[in-house]
This record gives sequence, structure tokens and C-alpha cells, in this order.
Amino acid sequence: MSEKIFIFDTTLRDGEQSPGATMNIHEKFRLAQQLVKLRVDVIEAGFPAASPGDFECVKNIADHIRGAQIAALCRCNVKDIDTAWEAIKNGENPRIHTFLATSPIHMRHKLRLTPEQVLEKATAMVAHAAKYTRNVEFSAEDASRSDLDFVCRVFEAVIQAGATTLNFPDTTGYALPDEYGAQIRYLMEHIPSIDKVVLSVHCHNDLGLAVANSLAAINNGARQVECTVNGLGERAGNTAMEEVVMILRTRAERARLHTDIVTEHIYPTSRLVSTITGMPVQPNKAIVGANAFLHESGIHQDGVLKERSTYEIISPKDVGISTSNIVLGKHSGRHALRDKVAEMGYSSLSEDELNRVFARFKVVADLKKEMFEEDLEAIIMDEVLRVPESFKLLHLSAMSGSRSLPTAAVKLLVNGEEKETASLGIGPIDATFRAIVQLTGTTSKLLYFSVSSITGGTDAQGEVMVRIEDNGKVVVGQGADPDIITAAAKAYLTGLNRLEYLKKESKRGMEAK
Repeated sequence: MSEKIFIFDTTLRDGEQSPGATMNIHEKFRLAQQLVKLRVDVIEAGFPAASPGDFECVKNIADHIRGAQIAALCRCNVKDIDTAWEAIKNGENPRIHTFLATSPIHMRHKLRLTPEQVLEKATAMVAHAAKYTRNVEFSAEDASRSDLDFVCRVFEAVIQAGATTLNFPDTTGYALPDEYGAQIRYLMEHIPSIDKVVLSVHCHNDLGLAVANSLAAINNGARQVECTVNGLGERAGNTAMEEVVMILRTRAERARLHTDIVTEHIYPTSRLVSTITGMPVQPNKAIVGANAFLHESGIHQDGVLKERSTYEIISPKDVGISTSNIVLGKHSGRHALRDKVAEMGYSSLSEDELNRVFARFKVVADLKKEMFEEDLEAIIMDEVLRVPESFKLLHLSAMSGSRSLPTAAVKLLVNGEEKETASLGIGPIDATFRAIVQLTGTTSKLLYFSVSSITGGTDAQGEVMVRIEDNGKVVVGQGADPDIITAAAKAYLTGLNRLEYLKKESKRGMEAK
């Protein structure tokens, strides 16, 4: 009989630390709902002490989401722990997750504490957290570069103080799989009370080894993996949840371990995360990349046509990828649309949200010969998961040609007031962006611009992604439309609206202090 591996999803916390991947309260809640469908065991909803906005997001999820433990991250101090508990106390089996560094380099240069002071502080703060809940996790930050005997002392002490989960993170992505596995085995053999707790791992991908290190850890006794959807996260990211889950499922006879993840929700969740954060998934990404189930080689194509298992070790259906892409047409009704979006994993849409999606669907369907799942998904994201709109596109007209000056006329709703202007540019998109800047009075800098086709054909919707920066804050914006210039305008405005949201959150934080 196989043992269970607990999936601790930190997309909403560590995943959000990717540059530009900030999510608002509505987006976080929608993603938390999807993570429940995925059946993750723990959702780390955020870092409540970081800002009033983060506190509000975590509290909203804890108050209303059921079906998973809700965890809140906090530093090892009384104020952080109290704030975390206040945010999650109404959640289902809420977890306080507190951390303190144990490596010599962190203790000396960051904490400026001696090992004995770290031991004393960790023990006292875990005991404080345990006054609120029996579900307490302690993380030894930078554990993989720590003295193992010292980590064993700290872990045994926090177990006695009330910790029920111990996390041994590879914070900098420095460890190698055989080395990391041996470290986990050492902990299992040298901590007297290790059988009373769950040993967890949290690996970063700086050397591309996060998944490999996580597998090495669970092969040596760890029973919780902390991971993110699409491997999202700070720097090079974290352990990719979908890869760990599908490795354990595909090689079940070897691993003799399992998770409770409903794998059919993996791909819809991946797309949701990508759209909310504006972080596209690379085409050759394992499990959820666009090329993961495509075959171009003639030999491969011949083999797959004869028997899929010749070159496919995972069925696309197992991760929620439909084998039938054509879904609806312009004559389809509201009921058919409702059934299709539910099949795609969006059964929680409200009546108002469904009405907005249906109205936009009819407009796009009139322009396209065929509607694909990807088209419908782009509409859902654009209509349902929008950030609060300080700036809204009302009208856009652009002109360009080999013998004409690129010109754009734009009308926006700017904080409730209609404004319009026209501008010249190097091209129609540049002219559009210049007009938007004039109307919004913003000073942001465009760092990155990309455009792609959602589906094939000349009538395909274009998807634009931009990354913009203002006063050190970097955000991404996405937009989709059959007209690529309109898609670009939507993407730019989404980015500007995200910046406005962050400015308001920063102002709230300053006022709270």
C-alpha cells in the first residue's frame, strides 16, 4: 500500500513573489477555489503581516474557502504570529507557518544572532503559535546550508514546543539531489521525535533541480512537498506541483507514494495561474506546456497513430487537456456555453459573470469561423478576472500603412471621466500606447512586449503580454482580442490598472502604520 505525500501549495504566497506576478484579492480568491478543486492539502494564502492588502486577501480566503487547510506565513516574532492567526482563525484547520534561518551565513549576516539565540527564539515563538492552534509548521530557512546537528537540535526543540510540521527548505536552490536526500535521511535518523511530525521540503529551482531534490527528499522520508503551479516563484521559481504529482502517478509502481490531487484539474489550473499572473508557460514545459503532447517527428507521429503509449507516457486527458478543441459557434446558446465552461473547470462563475462572458462570446463568435477552448478561456479571463479598473478602454481607432503616419485615436474612462485624444507613433501600437499615456497621465516604462496567437488561423484571437515598471514596481498585463492593436491596448491598460492597485495598497499600508 502506498503512502500519501501531502501537497502544500504556495502559489498564492511564494509564487506571487515572481517579479510582476502580484495578484489582487479577487484573483487570489478565484485561484484558491481552483486549488480546492485540485484537492491540494494546504493552501499557503499569503504573508498577513506584509501589508494590509495581504492580510485582507488571506482573511478572505480563510473565511470562505473550505476543502483545504489554510496556512499563513509569519516571521518568528509575536506580532507576525498574532497577525497571522487573526487572518486565518476562521479557516478550516488553519495553519501558522513560522520561519527562522539556521545557516551560519544567515545567522551571522542577516539575523545577527548566535545559534543559541536562534534556538531559544524558535522554541519560544513556536510555543506562542501553539497557543492558538495545534497546526503549527516551523521552517528552518536556508536549512540545506546549515549544520545538520544544529538543525536537529532546533527541530527537536520546536517539536516539544508544539510544532507538528517541520520544513527543511533548500532556500537558495543550492543542493544536489543525492546530497539533499542524504540530509533528509540524516534528520530522520537523528531527531528523536521525528515520528510525531510531518517532515516537509521546500525547494527552489536556481540550478534547475527543485523537482529532483523534492523527489530525493520524499524517497528518504519527507512526506510533504511545498510547491507552486507552473513552478512559479522567486528568482528561478519553486518545485513545480504538476511535475511532482504526475511523476508519482506515472511511476506509481516504483515510487509507492501517492497524492490526493485530481490531476484532471492540472491544466485548467495552470492556465488560470498563467493568465492571472501574466507569466506565460514555456512551450516545452513538462506536463502543461503547449508542446507537451505534440509530435512533429514522422517516426513519433507514426508510432502515436498506431498506439499512443509508444511515445506518450501520460494521456492528455489525465491532466485536463481536451482532445476535442472545437467547442462552440455563433449560434450556440447560453445553456451550451454554461455546460462548456463548467466542463473547462469554471463551474463557479456567477450569473452576472456568465452573462458578461456570453455577451463577449457572441461578439467574438461573429468574427471567427470556429471557436476553440482557448478562445473561450481568454474571454473568461478578460471578463471575469480583471483587476479593478481605474482606466477602461471605450473606443480605439488606429491607422497605419507603408505611406501613412501611424495614428491612434483613443477614448478611455479615467477614474469615471471620459477622455479622448489622438497620437502619432512609430507604429499603430506605439501610437496607441502614447495616447493611453497622455490620457492616464502615467509615467510607467514598458520593459517587455510580446504577442502570440491563441489558436491557429488568420481569424485567431491575438494575446498580448506586457511588463511595465513604475517607481520600482513591476507588473504584467495581458489582453486578448481578434484585433491585435485592441489586444495590446487591453494588455497595457491591465498593467496600468495593476500599478494603480499596488499604489493604493501601498498608501493603505502607510496609513495603517
